[in-house]
Amino acid sequence: MMRLILLGGPGAGKSTQSKFLCEKFQLQRVSVGDILRQAIADQTELGKQAESYVNEGKLVPDTLIIDLMRDRLTQPDMNNGWVLEGYPRTAFQAEELDFLLDDLQQTLNKAIYFKVPEQVLSERSQARGLTDDTPEAIRERLKAFWESTEPILDYYAPRQKLLVVDAGQEIKTVSEILVNELG
Repeated sequence: MMRLILLGGPGAGKSTQSKFLCEKFQLQRVSVGDILRQAIADQTELGKQAESYVNEGKLVPDTLIIDLMRDRLTQPDMNNGWVLEGYPRTAFQAEELDFLLDDLQQTLNKAIYFKVPEQVLSERSQARGLTDDTPEAIRERLKAFWESTEPILDYYAPRQKLLVVDAGQEIKTVSEILVNELG
């Protein structure tokens, strides 16, 4: 049973490696964005609550996100383990997630931080060619990422839950490091 969190800046390789890890270890990929969209599409009670925030372009409150996570992490397909991508985004959310996991009698194995030099993140983001990947937008996203992520790393490190991986390397090399560290 493996439960993992993937952390890293835009372009660090989280999506690529989460797909790899899910395939390799038969884990479920959990994305907060996907959970939100599904709950809204299904018009669940939580989905209806979240929809008003999304429609107004506001951030969905942490309490509602935790309720959505509780709902998702208790579904039968999660029994073999999971990979959380894009959550937690703050140290507060990391702590709330820990409380939730305690409550569910689940244990986080590792928070994996894909460490990539800022210049490489910037180059990778520009290479994706998405319309919102302007140099200025990328700089802003990276700034926001560093401000929110450092406290998360400081949260997991003393708990012996943090695995830092040099993700500036080839995809295959990063995948091999992950298998060696986790498998």
